[in-house]
Amino acid sequence: MLKLVPTPIGNLDDMTYRCVRVLEEVDGILAEDTRQTAKLLKHYEISKPVAAFHQHNEHKALSRVIERMKNGETLALVSDAGTPGISDPGFLLVRECIKHEIEVETLPGATAFVPALVNSGLPCDRFVFEGFLPHKKGRQTKLKNLAQEERTIVFYESPHRLVKTLNQLIEFFEEDRLVCVSRELTKVYEENRRGLCSEVAKHYGEHPPKGEIVLIVSGKN
Repeated sequence: MLKLVPTPIGNLDDMTYRCVRVLEEVDGILAEDTRQTAKLLKHYEISKPVAAFHQHNEHKALSRVIERMKNGETLALVSDAGTPGISDPGFLLVRECIKHEIEVETLPGATAFVPALVNSGLPCDRFVFEGFLPHKKGRQTKLKNLAQEERTIVFYESPHRLVKTLNQLIEFFEEDRLVCVSRELTKVYEENRRGLCSEVAKHYGEHPPKGEIVLIVSGKN
C-alpha cells in the first residue's frame, strides 16, 4: 500500500495528527530529500527507514518500490513541503500503483497554493493551477495562451525569477492585472503583497524577494 503524506510548508505545527500517526506506522518512507525529511522525523520523534525518491531517480527506483509494496510493505511518500504530486514527485508512482492494483491513500494536508489563493482576495470559486512556468522553451507561448484565461491563475515561482515573470505578465497579458505575491507562507517572515502587476513588479525590483513564492493573477475580464 502507498500512503501520500503532506508535510508542512514551513511551520512544523501544521503537521496533522493523522499524518504523524501514519509516518509512525508505515514500514518505510520515500522522501524527496532525505535530509529535509530527517529534520521532520526528528521533530516528531519518529524512527523509520527513509529512502530517496525524487525527480532524478524516480524512474530508476520505481520498479523496486513497487516490488516492495507487492511483497506486503506499506510505504509513505513525502515531499520536502506540501502534498506529494503537486509540482513534486508522486504522479509516476501513483500511476504505477494503480496499474499494479496497489491501494493508494492520500491524506489531506498542507498545499502552498490553497492558502495563497484564498488570501489573495481574488476570485477563488474558479481557478487554474499552472505550477512553475517553463524556464525557456515554451514560456512565451504559455503566457500568450494564459492571457485569454478568465479564471484566476495560480503559479509557483522562484525568488530570482519573480520580477521577470511579473514583467512578462504585463507584456503578454496586454493589461495591468491584479496580482498577489505570497512569500514564505506559514513562516516567521510571511508576506502577502497585493496590487496591480506593475506596482508589485516595481516593489520587488527594488526589494529582491527571498523564499518560496506563490503568485496569484486575476483572470481576463
